[in-house]
Amino acid sequence: MYLNTHSRFSLRYGVLSVDDMLSWAQAAGVTRMALTDVGTTSANWDFVRRAERFGVAPALGIDVRNGNARRFVALARHAAGYEALCRWYSELNLAGTPFPARLPEAVRAAGVAAIYPWSSWRTACDGGLNDHDEAEALGTDEWVGVQAWEVPAVRLARADCDPTLGPRLLALSTATFTCKRDWNTHRLLRAIDHNTLLSRLDAAECGDPRDCFRAPDELRKAYAEMPELVARAEDLLAGCSMDLPEPPERCLHNNPHTYTESEDEDEALVRALCAEGLAYRYPDHDDAVLERMEHEIGLIRKQGFLAYFLINWDITSYARSKGYFHVGRGSGANSLVAYLLRITDVDPIELDLYFERFLNLYRTNPPDFDIDFSWTDRDDVVAYMFQRFPNVALLAAYNTFQYRAAVRELGKVMGLPKNEIDALCAGKFNPSRLGEMETVVLKYAAVIRDFPSSLTLHACGVLIAHDNIHRYGALFMPPKGLPTVMFDMVVAEDVGLHKFDILSQRGLGKIKDALEMVRARDPKTAAEIDIHDMRRFKADEGVRAMLREARATGCFYVESPAMRMLMRKLQVDDYLGLVAASSVIRPGVARSGMMQAYIERHRDPAKRADAHPVLLHLMPETYGVMVYQEDVIKVAHRFAGLDLGEADVLRRGMSGKFRSREEFDRARDAFHTKAVTKGHAPDMVREVWRQMESFAGYAFAKGHSASYAVESYQSLFLKVHFPIEYMCACINNFGGFYRTEFYVHEARMLGARIEAPCVNTVGALAVADPTSQTLTLGFNLVKDLNHATIAALEQARAEGGPFASLINLVERVAPSLEQLTILIRVGALRFTGATKHVLLWEAHFLLAAEAQGTSKTSRTGSSPAHVAELLAGRRALPARTGTGTGELFAPPKPPTYVLPPLDAAPLTDAFDEWELLGFPLCSPFLLLTEEAKAIVRGGVLARDLPDRIGEVVTVVGHLVTVKETATAKGERMCFGCFVDLEGAWLDTVHFPGVARDFPFRGRGVYAVRGTVSESFGCVGVDAQRMERLATLPDPRYAENGVMPAGIDSGLSSRRRQPPKSASAPGFRGTVAPPFVP
Repeated sequence: MYLNTHSRFSLRYGVLSVDDMLSWAQAAGVTRMALTDVGTTSANWDFVRRAERFGVAPALGIDVRNGNARRFVALARHAAGYEALCRWYSELNLAGTPFPARLPEAVRAAGVAAIYPWSSWRTACDGGLNDHDEAEALGTDEWVGVQAWEVPAVRLARADCDPTLGPRLLALSTATFTCKRDWNTHRLLRAIDHNTLLSRLDAAECGDPRDCFRAPDELRKAYAEMPELVARAEDLLAGCSMDLPEPPERCLHNNPHTYTESEDEDEALVRALCAEGLAYRYPDHDDAVLERMEHEIGLIRKQGFLAYFLINWDITSYARSKGYFHVGRGSGANSLVAYLLRITDVDPIELDLYFERFLNLYRTNPPDFDIDFSWTDRDDVVAYMFQRFPNVALLAAYNTFQYRAAVRELGKVMGLPKNEIDALCAGKFNPSRLGEMETVVLKYAAVIRDFPSSLTLHACGVLIAHDNIHRYGALFMPPKGLPTVMFDMVVAEDVGLHKFDILSQRGLGKIKDALEMVRARDPKTAAEIDIHDMRRFKADEGVRAMLREARATGCFYVESPAMRMLMRKLQVDDYLGLVAASSVIRPGVARSGMMQAYIERHRDPAKRADAHPVLLHLMPETYGVMVYQEDVIKVAHRFAGLDLGEADVLRRGMSGKFRSREEFDRARDAFHTKAVTKGHAPDMVREVWRQMESFAGYAFAKGHSASYAVESYQSLFLKVHFPIEYMCACINNFGGFYRTEFYVHEARMLGARIEAPCVNTVGALAVADPTSQTLTLGFNLVKDLNHATIAALEQARAEGGPFASLINLVERVAPSLEQLTILIRVGALRFTGATKHVLLWEAHFLLAAEAQGTSKTSRTGSSPAHVAELLAGRRALPARTGTGTGELFAPPKPPTYVLPPLDAAPLTDAFDEWELLGFPLCSPFLLLTEEAKAIVRGGVLARDLPDRIGEVVTVVGHLVTVKETATAKGERMCFGCFVDLEGAWLDTVHFPGVARDFPFRGRGVYAVRGTVSESFGCVGVDAQRMERLATLPDPRYAENGVMPAGIDSGLSSRRRQPPKSASAPGFRGTVAPPFVP
C-alpha cells in the first residue's frame, strides 16, 4: 500500500535518505514499497539496489507535478513500463511542456499505472476543471487515490460521481515524513526553494503534515471504513516489480556491445587499426610488442570492451580530422592498443605500465579513458557524439548542502540580517550567546547537510547506452542544452553504464594556437612538426635544459612554484623523471611523508636501504615508495595477498568512489588479516596501510602521469623553439597557474617587446611578431571594452584596412564616447602620434553631441552626423555654424580655441594600464615611492641567494602568488612566490607565527627579511618579517593622491600590531624603525 513515497532526492521537498526509508520499512515489517520522487528518478536505482538487503521488494515511479500542483502518481509495473514512463516524462520535461492532467493511454498500455489524487478528481466530477478531461471515465490502469483522512468525504461523495468509480478507488497514503522534525525540515526546504521567508511561505507550496510513514496496522485502522482501498493498493503494488538493468548474456556492461555489426567485425577493425598504428608508433617493432598486442586484444574481447575502444578511437579520429588536439589519459593509457589506435600518446612498453591496472579478469568496469580537448573544441566533440551515436546523454552530479550554504540559505529564510549570517558562516560566534533564530539555523543546517540541493552536470561524463537511454531513467535539460540523465556516476556504474570522459583544458588551446601562429609565419617549419612525435621531444636538448632549470612557466602541469621546486630537487631532465614527478607532487604523497622519502632516496642511493625489502622489490623504480595508483594494487596483491579483484576494490575505494560500501570494508579487513597471515608484523602492516590510505585518493595512475608528461613535453618544445608564439598563445588562452600579468612577464624575459593593444594591429587576441620580437596584447584584456566594440574594430579593419586617424576610426567604427575613451587611455591610438590628452580632447569634441545624449546610434554607440570637417587644419575647438534647418537666425559664431600643449605626467601610461589591463607594462618597481626604492636597492637578488645560505637577508619581490596550507597541528602557514628586480623567481616560506603577524596584503611589491635556506639545490627564504612597499600616488589624481578603483597604494599596508619582542630593526611602523636591509 506504499505507492507514493518520497526521498530527499525530491529536491528541496523530501527529507529522508534511501537508507532511512528502507530501515523504517524493515523495522515496520513493510515488504513492498514504491519510490515515487517528485519530478525525478535520481534515487531510483540506489533504492532498487539497496532494497533487497532490507527485505523490501521495490517498485518505481514518478510523482508528476507542475510546480507543486500534483497531476498524478505514475507507477511502472515492470522494466518496459519504466522505460515508457521515462521516455514520456523526458519528452515533456526537455521541451518545458506542462504535464497533462491524465497519463496518455499509450504510456499506460506499455505498463504504467496512473493514480490521480481524489481531491483533484472530485473537483473534476463537480465540473471545476473545464480545460481538462479528468471527468471522463477512467481508462486502463487508471486509479483514484484516497488519503486516509479523505475516507469520510469519499464515502459521502461516491454516489454523486461515476458509479464505475468505486472499483478504481485505492489507498494512496503519501509518505514523506517520519516525525515533527522532518516536517519542520520540509518547510524550511520549501522556503529555500521559493526564496521566501518561512513566515511568508504559502501552505500550498508544502506537503501535508499528515504525509507520514505509517506502519501497516496503523494504515489499516485509518482505512477501516473502506478496507477495500487498502486491498486494491496492495494488489497494485504486488503487480509492480523492478530490478537493476542487467547486461545481456556474456556482457559485463550496458554500453554499446559492438561498434560495427558484430564482435568479429569489431576485432577485425581493431586489428587493422593496430597494424596501421604499429607502422606509426613502432617502425622497427619486435616480437614483444606483437605479443603484448595479441594479449591485450584477446582480453579486451573477452571482457567485452572492443566497442568501448573503438568508440574512443572514433571520437579522437574525428578530433584529428578537425584539427583538434587531444590528450588521452587515465588508466586506459596503460594499454598498448590505445597507444596504437592513437587514443593516447603514452608508450606503455617504454614505461613498463602495470597491465593489471589497465584490465584484468576481475575488473568489470572498462579501462578509464579521460580525453582532454581544448576548451574551444570540447563542445563540438560532445555535439559530434550526440550526432554520431544513438542513446547518448550527459551524466549528472548533485550539488549538496554543506555547512556554509546551509547556514546562508536557512539564515535567509529565517530573516537573519546579512552580517549575522556571515558571522555564522565564518564560525565567528559564541554558542552561549546565540539567539533563538541563530540556534535554529545551526540546528537545521546540521540536519540538511549533505542533502542534495540541485542537479548539475558531471564535469566531463557522457553516457552511451546499447539500448534506449530511457531504460535507465528520465532526462532533464540543463543550461548546457543537451539531454542529461538524473543520476550520478556511481549510479551509472550500478546500472552498467560507464561514462566516456570528455574534458576540456586550456593547455591544449595553447599548443593549437601556437602551432597555428607558426604555420601562418612559416608553413614549411610548421609542416615539419608532428606534435605527437614524443621521440623527438624527449631527445631535444633545449627541452631537457628547460626541465633541468625548471624554466617551465606557461607549460602544462610543470609551471607551479611547487612543481618548479620539485623538479630542481629531483634534477629532472628526462621523460621518466617527469612522469614520476607528476605523481609525486600530488597532495597525498606529500601528506604521507612519501614525497620527502622519494626525494631523499632519489638523490642519495644510500637512503634506499631504508625501504621495506618487499616494497623495494615491488617498486624498485620508485625506491619502494608508493607513487602511482597501481602501486596500491601491487602492494595489496603481493604484500598482503589480496586477489586482483579485491585489490582493485581497495584502489577504487581509496579514490573516494566506494569508501562507504561494504565491499571496501571487506577488502580493508582482508588486507590486514592476510598481510599478518603472510608473516608481516602488525605494526608494519598498519604503517603500509597508513601510507596507502593517505595517498591513494590523490595519486595518479602511472599512465595518467605519463599522459600529463606528454602534454608537458609538447608545450616545452614549443616554448623552447617558438617562445614568442607560445607565450602569446598562453596569454590568449587565459589558462595556467598564474595571472596573465606573469605570462606577459615571462614573454618579456624570453626577449619579447610588449606592446599595449593597438587598433591597427590586434583584435580580441594578442598578436606575436617573432621577426621584430614584438608581442602586442589583445583587446580582450582591456577592462570595460565591450565585445561589440572589438568586433566593430576587427570588421572595419578587415573591410577598409588600417585606420588613418582618430576621425577615420570614428567614421568607420562609430564608438561611443566611453568606448573611445578606453581605447585612447589604453594607448590603442598611439599610431596617430598625438598624446592621450590631445586625443581625449579631440574625442570629446567629436562626440560632444553624444555626451549630451542627443546623437544617433550606430555599431557600438553613438556617432555625430558629420565629423570629417571638425578637425580639419589644426587641432582646435570647431566653430558652430547655422545648419539651414529652419533656424531664423544662425547662432553667433564663437571664437576658435587652439589647444595648448598637453603633455602627460610621468607614469600616467602605467597607471592607465594598471587600471585597464590589471597590470602595468613597465616594471612594477618603477611605481614605488623613493623610500621604497631605497629598500629595493638594498635588497639581495635571487641570483645571489645561493652564496648567502644561512644568512639573514632582505629580498624584495613583486608578489606572484601565495599558497596557504596547514601544519600537522592545524596552524596556518604560507608559501610565497615573487619575482625580483631582475625578473627572477623568489620563493619564501612563512611559518605560522610569521604568517599570523605579517600577513600578505594583496598584490604589490614586498620586502621580506629572513634566513636563506637550501634543500636539495632549491634556495629560498624562511621569512621572519614582511612588509608591502608603498606605491606612488596616481599622477592622474595628484591633487588628492587618490588611487583609481582596484589599485591600492600600499600606504595602508601595515602588519598587525607586533608583540613587544618584535621591536628589532626591520620595518616601518609604530614599534620598528625604518626598514634596514
